Amino acid sequence: MGLQVGDPAPAFSAKDQDGKEVKLSDFKGEKVVLYFYPKDSTPTCTNQACNLRDNHELLLKKGYKVLGVSPDSEKSHQRFIKKYSLPFPLLADTEHKMIEAYGVWGEKTTFGRTYMGVLRTTFVINKKGIIEEIISKVESSKHTDQILGKTE
Repeated sequence: MGLQVGDPAPAFSAKDQDGKEVKLSDFKGEKVVLYFYPKDSTPTCTNQACNLRDNHELLLKKGYKVLGVSPDSEKSHQRFIKKYSLPFPLLADTEHKMIEAYGVWGEKTTFGRTYMGVLRTTFVINKKGIIEEIISKVESSKHTDQILGKTE
């Protein structure tokens, strides 16, 4: 069945692009946009990250902290952040601990080929650590609108 709106967000601990440990408990009392994406520097993932970058000030004003998560390494995240001037941390989930906990690993089909991968999904977590919204049909170039439209 997977996670549902109203469920407590699974606790996590992962390293960001600089090797700093980031935990959900670090954001107690804050709203978090936790977005899972398949791979750094691919076209759709770049579109999504740049949409969040371009609207980062608005998201901060609305009280949201943004965290991106993919199975890429810290070094890959460093390059992605540098290349696109991303103002928010990217968490390296190379062992798929968060990806599994949030249920975003699954079967995907691209160009008729079926394989397992990260299902692009965003979780909006409220100040009490409860999942307020799950966006599973992410529109990468309108992602901020999806986040704000669903939670305002």
